[in-house]
Amino acid sequence: MTRVEQIIRLVENGNVDQALALVPKVKKYGSDEEKYALADCLYGWGMPEEAKELLEELAARYPDDGDIRLFLAEVYTELEAEEEALAILSEIDEDDPQFVRACLLAADLYEMQGLAEVSERKLRQAYEKAPDEPIVQFALAELYFSHGEYSKSVPLYEQVRKTNKEMAGVLITERIAEALSRSGEFEAALPYYEEALNEKMDSRTLFAYGFTALQAGYTQTAIDKLSALKELDPDYTPLYLYLAKAYEQEGRLVQSYETALEGIGVDEWNKELRLYAGKLALKLNKPEEAEEHLKKALEIDGGYIEALTVLSALWLNEQRYEDVVALLEQAMADGEYDPQFEWDLGRAKHRLEMYDDALNHYSEAYNFFKHNVEFLEEYGYFLIEEGNRAAAKEIFQQIVRLDPTHTEAAEMLLELEE
Repeated sequence: MTRVEQIIRLVENGNVDQALALVPKVKKYGSDEEKYALADCLYGWGMPEEAKELLEELAARYPDDGDIRLFLAEVYTELEAEEEALAILSEIDEDDPQFVRACLLAADLYEMQGLAEVSERKLRQAYEKAPDEPIVQFALAELYFSHGEYSKSVPLYEQVRKTNKEMAGVLITERIAEALSRSGEFEAALPYYEEALNEKMDSRTLFAYGFTALQAGYTQTAIDKLSALKELDPDYTPLYLYLAKAYEQEGRLVQSYETALEGIGVDEWNKELRLYAGKLALKLNKPEEAEEHLKKALEIDGGYIEALTVLSALWLNEQRYEDVVALLEQAMADGEYDPQFEWDLGRAKHRLEMYDDALNHYSEAYNFFKHNVEFLEEYGYFLIEEGNRAAAKEIFQQIVRLDPTHTEAAEMLLELEE
C-alpha cells in the first residue's frame, strides 16, 4: 500500500490527524505520481494551498504537461489568484489534449473579470477545436444567454439537446423555451415549455409557460397553466397579475378583479397588483375601491408614477381639483416627474381659476403632447378663453395638419381667422 493510499484510508476512517502527519513524507520522498495523487486528494478535501505547493513543484518539473498545468490553474482559481491561473492557462498549447478545458476555464475567469469579449473569444476557440463537444456547446450557449444574445444561444442549445436532456443542472428544453420567449418568439417557445413540463413539473416552468402563452395571445392556455400553478403553489405571487390580465383579455372582468384581490391577499405589499386592481375597479365602476387600491400602491411606493397618474385621472373625473394639485405638486416636490403631471395640473388649476399657473403647466405639457390632438384641442380652447386668439389659432392650425378630418377644429380655425 502506498503512502497516499494510507492517507486516503486514514481519512475515510476518520483519522485525519494521522493522515495529515504522513503528508510531509509524501512531499519529501514520494514519487511524482504520488505527489499528483496527493494533490488531488488535498484539493478534494478543501486544502487547495497544500495542493498548490505540490502542483507548482510538478509544473516546474514538467512544463509541457497540460494535465498538471490545468489542475494548477483550477487550484489558483479556488485560491482567487485569477491572474496566476490565466498565466498558466495561456501556456497550454493548442495541440495539448487539455486545450479545450483550458479555454473553458479561462473563459470563466475572464467572465468573472467582466471581460465578456475575451471570454467569448476563448469559448469560440474551444468550439472551433471541439464543435461536437456538448460541454463546449453548452458553455458558449450559456455565455450568449447571460448576455441577452438569445438568438445566438438557441442553435447551440439545440446541438446540446441532441445528446443531453440536462447539463449543469439546466434542463435544455426549458432553457431553449426561455431564450425564445425572451427574444420575443413567444409562440415558438410554447412547444418547448410543454416538453419541459413533461420532464419537470415545477412552479417556475409553469409560470414561464403561462406568461409566454399570454404574450403569444393564447389567453386560454395562459389561464390553464397559471390556474394549475395556483393549485400547485398558491403563494407564487407573480402568477396573480398575469392570470388577472389573461381573464381581462378574455373579457372576464369580474374574475380578473377577483384574481387580483386573491393576489393581494397573498402579498398585500405588491404595488403592481394594487395598481392593476385599481384599474379594474374603475372599469367595474367601483371608484371608491379603485381609490383605496391606488392609495395603497402609493403607500408602498410614493414615487410610483403610474399609480399617481391613474389616481390623478380618477380625481379629475370626480372634479376633485384641489386633491389633484396637492397630489401632483407633492410628488414633484419629492423629485418625481412625468409629463402627464403638467397636463393634469393645467386642467386642475384651470378649473380652480388659477389661470396663470394653468397656462404655465399647459405650455410645459405642450413640449410633450404637441402631436396629441386631444391635448391640443383642450389647450386651444383654454387659450381662447384666456383671450390669446393668435396663439390659439396656431394650435388649431396644428390640429388640422395632424387630422384634416377634424371638422370642429377646422370650423374653429375659420372663426379665429375671421
